[in-house]
Amino acid sequence: MGTGLKATVFLGGGRITSALVAGLRLGKYDKPIIVHDRNPSKLRKLKKQYGVMVEPNLRQAVQRAKLLMIAVRPDSISELLQQMEINRPLTAVSLAAGIPLSNLRAHLGSPVRWARAMPSPVCRTAHGLTALTFDRTVSRTTKRELRSLFEKMGSVLEIPERQFDAFTVTYSSSHGYHALAALAASAQKLGLNRETALTAAAHALADGILSWREGKIPLAQLLHEATTPGGIAAAVMNEMDSSGYKRIIEQGLRAGTARARKNVKRT
Repeated sequence: MGTGLKATVFLGGGRITSALVAGLRLGKYDKPIIVHDRNPSKLRKLKKQYGVMVEPNLRQAVQRAKLLMIAVRPDSISELLQQMEINRPLTAVSLAAGIPLSNLRAHLGSPVRWARAMPSPVCRTAHGLTALTFDRTVSRTTKRELRSLFEKMGSVLEIPERQFDAFTVTYSSSHGYHALAALAASAQKLGLNRETALTAAAHALADGILSWREGKIPLAQLLHEATTPGGIAAAVMNEMDSSGYKRIIEQGLRAGTARARKNVKRT
């Protein structure tokens, strides 16, 4: 490949890069993929698993990029961007939660064109969800190209940047995993074995939500049908609500947005 400017380059070889590369491979993404990371073991693992090219040298990785995917932790963004010098037009996509476009531009401005993406790790199975937002310098053509890339791994939403933090704390698949673990654990305390508890809890969460997504029945109507007055489901839901179920969820989301604000202060 030499130094041709043809590759999609991931800066950071962690979990989200692994998930996205897996999803891109599943989606038959045909452009070269290069991964840079300071950790040689991460690079070896990604090369073995997905056949990506690896580049331990940051400068050379950037030189070979047509598209840069910034896939490091929010508290590492500033250090990484300070090490980079780009003097040609290039699109960069930040995957770092909570870091606004204004901060990214301040570290690395023109001729870099910035976008932010918030992809779910579920992208690895092509059932992901990604939110995108773009800086004003990003062309329509580039927007279409980025949408097409992420659509290979699932659904894509373009939303205003001011909504990004709220989206980030809401869309995470961790909600589903957490609810599954909590529901199954409670069922085990009632006497179900672990396998049956997980099967029942997964049906309650995944299959119920899938039915809503694929059908045309409003959520309010489904809730009404499921919670017959005086019935078991109604007793369960009423007790959960009276115990602060909705309040606890809101508190969790607010804690997440507070963390996002701390990420901004660190950059």
